[in-house]
Amino acid sequence: MSKHSLAPFIGYLVIFYFTWTTVWVYGVYPWAVRNVGSTTLLYAVINIVFRFLIWVLPVFWYLRHVDRVNATEYLRLRQHWGRGLAFGLVLSAVNFAAALVRTGPSTWRGPYVTWNSIVNTAILIGFFEEVPFRGFILQKLTERFGFWRSVVMSSVLFVTAHIPGWIRLGTLTAYNAVFVFVFGVIMALVFRYSKSLWGPIVAHSLNDFISGVLVHR
Repeated sequence: MSKHSLAPFIGYLVIFYFTWTTVWVYGVYPWAVRNVGSTTLLYAVINIVFRFLIWVLPVFWYLRHVDRVNATEYLRLRQHWGRGLAFGLVLSAVNFAAALVRTGPSTWRGPYVTWNSIVNTAILIGFFEEVPFRGFILQKLTERFGFWRSVVMSSVLFVTAHIPGWIRLGTLTAYNAVFVFVFGVIMALVFRYSKSLWGPIVAHSLNDFISGVLVHR
């Protein structure tokens, strides 16, 4: 990322965080929970739409109209996809085995199994969050600052994206911040060594599914 291209990237970050916080976290989300209910299919659809509009679509727009590159190639969605899937599945298998050792088998029932937890957490969350943070932000930072410093910066930004939601839900803790930071670092390493965004996409989705649904008893 050359010096003269830093301004639009910073502009993207400012718009992303402002929009996510004001439109979703303190706007649509509380309205949807209050009027639709967080366990309904309609809520899951609303969540999908706003996640796509705020997290994914601007990345594709930026790459197409600002950088003027092929977005799917830049994000590494076309290259080495088989290697990426293999990385993601192997890491997820290890993760699942570790979760079983820690907690034992869980019951497939209860408030953790909802339309939103299955559709967004199990299927789409990896795509929604890895496209901007590892596919776009990490790579843009790497162009200017190198890989390792960019891993740290992008992981801090990843934590920052979660803070408004944590504050809204009253779940902001040092543990959550450290966990998400370390998770961001791991996803960056998976992205680098799998050479495909599908590696962190699969690993991220299955991690959230395991931790958000399967390990609850």
